Amino acid sequence: MFDIISIGDCTIDTLLQIHDAEINCKLHPDRCVICVNFADKIPVDSFHRKVAGNAANNAVGSARLGLKTAIYTILGNDGNGEFIKETLKKENVSDEYLIYDPKKETNASVVINFQGERTIFVYHAKRDYALPMKAQTKWAYYTSVAAHHDGLNNQIAKWVAKNKIKLGYNPGTFQLRAGLAKMKPLLKICEALFVNKEEAARMVGAQHDIRRYLLALHKIGPKIIIITDGQAGSFVFDGDKFWQMGIFDTPNIERTGAGDAFATGFLAALQYSKKIPMAMCWGSANSSSVIMKIGPQDGLLSKKGIEDFHKKYKHKCPTNF
Repeated sequence: MFDIISIGDCTIDTLLQIHDAEINCKLHPDRCVICVNFADKIPVDSFHRKVAGNAANNAVGSARLGLKTAIYTILGNDGNGEFIKETLKKENVSDEYLIYDPKKETNASVVINFQGERTIFVYHAKRDYALPMKAQTKWAYYTSVAAHHDGLNNQIAKWVAKNKIKLGYNPGTFQLRAGLAKMKPLLKICEALFVNKEEAARMVGAQHDIRRYLLALHKIGPKIIIITDGQAGSFVFDGDKFWQMGIFDTPNIERTGAGDAFATGFLAALQYSKKIPMAMCWGSANSSSVIMKIGPQDGLLSKKGIEDFHKKYKHKCPTNF
């Protein structure tokens, strides 16, 4: 019996730090864009190669927090796939449900870091998902997968219901693009939903304030709604109370994996029988630690690491709103 099984695609991230670019928020009324010279050579200040992917980030983070952890993922039968497998094993993540695809390569992403924010170019190989339905776990964390994942959605819904597994759900790019209707079977049985404010707007439409987002998402089915909003911090609703928490005052080196780290800390706290306000503190500490490092996993904390982080950096406790 595992404490948590992470479900989703893994990837190799190539992270590029650049300075020769501009941010333009006037071209489109609803979003800003990063601009570089067309048909030019753009200098790169530094680059790093890291194991990543939402599921891998959660699995590594959960294992560091002392949870018995496994991952269901499909890798290419190549050098990158082997590198990911060995990295996960070194982090004490079970590879019992790790599968190799003999026909397609391992996923890859390129992360452009500029002025403390990241823009990600994502490649997901098409996969034929077949969830190990006999896998036993207390929690499952379902996150970013490739397009054409409807079958996996149905498998997870049946597996969770049959085995009374608590589901944490953090939809990725292709899940959000598939639309709310495709996610509803999972949302109805979801214990904790993790999205940022922009993702919440994609799911339920633009709302006047964060409370309306929380209420609209909770109405669909998840028991606990967690919305992160960058510098504004995090917001949670459990059907009874609303909480909000600001961020720790720490350096921001690179933001890849910040949301995964928050969700990982939050879910681990619940598994250690912590209340929601403390789960928010765990999530925020884990997230703040991650953005102080390059890549999504170097800053992931242990249980003692979270305690030490709280002592070192002052923070405001979650409050009701």
